[in-house]
Amino acid sequence: MRIAFGADDENETTEAVRARLVEAGHEVVEATPSRDWPEVGAAVGRRVVDGGADLGVVMCWTGTGVSMAANKVPGVRAALAWEPWIAGSARRWNDANVLALSLKRLAPAVAVDVLDAFLAVDGPDADERPSLDRLADLERPTAPGPSTAPAVADR
Repeated sequence: MRIAFGADDENETTEAVRARLVEAGHEVVEATPSRDWPEVGAAVGRRVVDGGADLGVVMCWTGTGVSMAANKVPGVRAALAWEPWIAGSARRWNDANVLALSLKRLAPAVAVDVLDAFLAVDGPDADERPSLDRLADLERPTAPGPSTAPAVADR
């Protein structure tokens, strides 16, 4: 599997996650040389959505910023996970296609366990399809309608 990877900093946790991806036989696609967390998240998200990668992994100090940035890319469903059950459930129930991890608050072994749980799930449960379809509908632009703002009197 091709995994887009990006982190805004490097430490033993990012090294452990990258090493686990390689050890498991995945092709790691470095999404961007940028260390700017909004660009890291967006670059990984774009790689996943455009088919350059099957899934993505993003990391920043908390994992929150890169997940927010990735989720700005239409079609990305990034999930911030801090333990294996959350990561596996995000794939199973929410069809998450990007995993966000904290590189400061997760020990390397825990981050690897979370990654393994995320990758162990092939995709969403079939009974989640109606909810996932509704989620996709939220990304579609809505037609402009009448304004609901109160009228302002002319002066």
